[in-house]
Amino acid sequence: MNGAPEPGIRVVHRRYVPHSHAHYAGSLVDGAYGLGLFGDVATEMCIRTDGDEGLFAGYAEVWFLAPVRAGDVVEASAELVAVGSRSRTLELALHVVARGCGSTEQPGAAQLLAEPILATTARGTVVVPGTRREG
Repeated sequence: MNGAPEPGIRVVHRRYVPHSHAHYAGSLVDGAYGLGLFGDVATEMCIRTDGDEGLFAGYAEVWFLAPVRAGDVVEASAELVAVGSRSRTLELALHVVARGCGSTEQPGAAQLLAEPILATTARGTVVVPGTRREG
């Protein structure tokens, strides 16, 4: 990539939340699960924009808005909103797009949600090396 990356670039990952990650009653998953996914989309963003995995420097804010449960399918996204000489500011979001709704009669039942549920938002900063790598 030539020149500085432009704000507006977006990276999206989807993932099934396995039951092995349930941490609380009601098959709830801890908030750190979503933060780990934010690290993954931030890493891909750095690779796309700078040819390096970069490092997560910190979060300006994190909001846990709705529960994430084992059996959900979640979508983590990062949008590049500001570019410094070595820093990249990202708006991050985690949406639940499908939810398990199993019962004793049909334990593996699940459904796509008509409207995704916004579960977590954050603003984060990543840093990349001063000299960009090509190739």
